[in-house]
Amino acid sequence: MDSLCSSARCEPLPQLPTSNIARANTENLKEVFLKYASKTVDGEKVMSYTDFIQNYLGLMQEENYNQDTLQLLGHTVDSLCTGYINFDEFQHFEGLLCQPDALYRVAFKIFDRNATGVLSFDEFRNTLQHTVLNKFVKFNFDTEFVKLHFGAKRDRSISYHEFTQVLWEYQEEHALQAFRKFDENRSGSITLKDLKKILVNICPHLLSPYVEESITSLGDADSELITYPYFKGLISLLNNMELMKKIYLQVTEKNKEKTVAQGEFLRNAQNFTQVTPMEVRILYQLTGLMHKDGRLVYSDLDAVAPLDVEKMPYALQSVTLGTIANMKESDAAHSEGQSAFMQVLENFYRFFLGSIAGATGATAVYPIDLVKTRMQNQRTTLVGEVMYKNSWDCFKKVLRFEGVSGLYRGLAPQLVGVAPEKAIKLTVNDLMRGKLSGSDGSITFMSECIAGGMAGASQVMFTNPLEIVKIRLQVAGEVSSAARPSAIQVIKELGFFGLYKGARACFLRDIPFSAIYFPTYAHLKKKFADENGYNTPLTLLAAAFIAGAPAASLVTPADVIKTRLQVTARAGQTTYNGVFHCFKTILKEEGGRALWKGAPARVFRSSPQFAVTLVTYEMLHRFFYVDFGGRKPEGSTTGRSIEDFVPPNPDHIGGYKYVRPTFEGVETRFGLCFPKFRAS
Repeated sequence: MDSLCSSARCEPLPQLPTSNIARANTENLKEVFLKYASKTVDGEKVMSYTDFIQNYLGLMQEENYNQDTLQLLGHTVDSLCTGYINFDEFQHFEGLLCQPDALYRVAFKIFDRNATGVLSFDEFRNTLQHTVLNKFVKFNFDTEFVKLHFGAKRDRSISYHEFTQVLWEYQEEHALQAFRKFDENRSGSITLKDLKKILVNICPHLLSPYVEESITSLGDADSELITYPYFKGLISLLNNMELMKKIYLQVTEKNKEKTVAQGEFLRNAQNFTQVTPMEVRILYQLTGLMHKDGRLVYSDLDAVAPLDVEKMPYALQSVTLGTIANMKESDAAHSEGQSAFMQVLENFYRFFLGSIAGATGATAVYPIDLVKTRMQNQRTTLVGEVMYKNSWDCFKKVLRFEGVSGLYRGLAPQLVGVAPEKAIKLTVNDLMRGKLSGSDGSITFMSECIAGGMAGASQVMFTNPLEIVKIRLQVAGEVSSAARPSAIQVIKELGFFGLYKGARACFLRDIPFSAIYFPTYAHLKKKFADENGYNTPLTLLAAAFIAGAPAASLVTPADVIKTRLQVTARAGQTTYNGVFHCFKTILKEEGGRALWKGAPARVFRSSPQFAVTLVTYEMLHRFFYVDFGGRKPEGSTTGRSIEDFVPPNPDHIGGYKYVRPTFEGVETRFGLCFPKFRAS
């Protein structure tokens, strides 16, 4: 083991680049460190390699574990080469694991035994000689490959970024040396049996179970030999399976069920210079063993692909950030490729769900709406006119003199109208947000306000007739001796144009309301989402409820004016000729406070109504989701977290959430497999 961990000058801990991944809190990380640190050096608690690798990371749990490998892995954290790990080193490694290239950085630290920040030839050779792969075909270090990278005298050291390139070239060089070993006659070909030996022992990280079983069925049907170009093409194909998936999705426009012929796939593969016709041919030979129709489907590519990419540390970091790039690309491509017919169908679907949600929300808060209307219609200019002291007094008197049914007076026409009203508002907002969003799904605040304002304007055609009928029915119970008209009687009395009385005030209220409400809701929704961007029903309810308060209260003056214009004035009450006249008259006769009458009731009605409506709308989207090829609602995707891919460990915080996938990725991505057991 001395050759692996030789003593040398160690550099101070280097400064790491900034990362978008949230680092662990120092105090919390210190608490975790002290929990596992079993040694004390100069009065300071430190971790042994066993503490870190076996007890904390949970790696190398085998009883007969390889001590050299334990030392090799533990040394990746021990930057000061002391034989133990102090807290500064522990914290520095946590930051390294947060880097987007953590997989390469950890691999480099495994090789950089002297912790100098550069890699010497001796370090490179000693580490590779310890790998399992080197036991099968010993790597020849006396080659042009080594001289090109480390110099003819092997006295040149390579940097981290140079190492990342050398690592891939080493894999190719090792495979080439293995091919030469089995090509004893120097004919440029090897048997299928030897091919399997090479792949299983030198490139196990490139083999899925299906490919391993299928190796001996490759090549030409009338030959047991594989040529060197075929061998190179196979290695390149297995290294580039994620690219093959991208080509497939490009051909099928993201349809994973569509089959693709070889010619069609090859034609699109020409957009990628690194893909050759030989690789495409080998791919179709592999998938052709599953079915003989000469076509492949996405599940075939999954069977061939060696890596579970979702478990790679860089993919897990994307899950944590909630910004999985290919999900955004997929959404953008879906929206761009959505046909006009599918757009119409999607809007009908949204309209239907919005109708159900709107009716649910309106029913839930209708008694509050009735109290709000009566408070706003109450005049203070006549003696004895004040019937209600406040909203609570109004509620009690309605319940006392009109019964529970009085609290729901006018609900029927409300439900008839509220379904299309809320449906069109929600549909137009979703539609305009989609149209005003960028290709990556982002949208500016101004665009959000415009989308909301247009949604508010679009609903007035339903809102005004609905509300004028509702309001006249709601105030009809105020005078006990007066006859109480039905909705049909009110409609007949008003006529078509009368139904739109006060429409200007309705525009004044609904446009700013929606321009305030929807952007506020969208931002609160993001704020309350979990670390994976997912919203639970409770966070949706909270966001929708809070957003209703400023939107409802700030437009109360317009709502008061609309109510006064739409209510039939009784004998002795002031009548109004229009929006501006109503505004001036209220200020003159009742003062500015009158414009804010019913504001509390309006907030307590609008906030819960929209909370119930939006939660119902969003949950209906989730429970009855139909993919029309557009974007999914934000926060609706089932929350994915790193725990879905890696067994959770409460002590693995910050960057240490990715530590096991990173060490495992060094094996599965780069083929750097180290012996786990002690040699017998």
